[in-house]
Amino acid sequence: MKIEAVEGIVLSEVNYSESSKILNVLTRDYGLIGIMSKGCRGIKSKLRGVSRKLIYGTFNIYYKEGGVSTLISVDLINSFSKTMMDLTKISYSSFILDLVLQVVRQNNESKIFDLLRDSLVKIEEGINPLVITNILELKLLEYLGVKPNLDSCSLCGSTKNIVSLSGTDHGFVCGACFTNQRITNTDTIKMIRLYDLVDISSINKLDIDKDIMNEINTFIDEYYEKYTGLYIKSKDFIKQVNRLDNTN
Repeated sequence: MKIEAVEGIVLSEVNYSESSKILNVLTRDYGLIGIMSKGCRGIKSKLRGVSRKLIYGTFNIYYKEGGVSTLISVDLINSFSKTMMDLTKISYSSFILDLVLQVVRQNNESKIFDLLRDSLVKIEEGINPLVITNILELKLLEYLGVKPNLDSCSLCGSTKNIVSLSGTDHGFVCGACFTNQRITNTDTIKMIRLYDLVDISSINKLDIDKDIMNEINTFIDEYYEKYTGLYIKSKDFIKQVNRLDNTN
């Protein structure tokens, strides 16, 4: 096996034997790879602190193509320390990791790495985690092959009088095709198009009405349920955290 230095983010970790872990790492160069971190669960191990979810760094490894590589060391780029100390941030970030893991198993497109990194960085910086998560979810639909129609009516193709954002009808619905879908706030229709077009790395400030955020989140939840077949358990934890926040 040859020694390689690969930029990556740990998406998940699985205990292996009494002292080791296997890390699922999304890398810029090789996509999703498995890396054995030998002895990392030991208290004195130099690999202990960098062998967990949400570690972003340069992984120095004995690379084994098509198999499990072996970790030598990690040059840390970002440990997302602020995220790790905040229940809301960590709940959204954990969901993002779980979602990306599912997506890259279907499409290992290299651009997904940048989307993931930028999303985690923005949550760490304090940008609204719900908005960042929804933007990422929306962009990932393209790589799942089920991108919604946010340019015209998904039923007739008209670009005029868009009145609904339907999670069951593939996106926008115009007034002429409208039946029993929800009437959508016109500002929500404008905002979700911005979600679709925005470069996550360029986001510095967000000022979005809560009702608009909730409408978009509801649409994305419904759309994922209808068109992707993905179930991410950590999404349920986000809902529990949000209920807790609303009672305080």
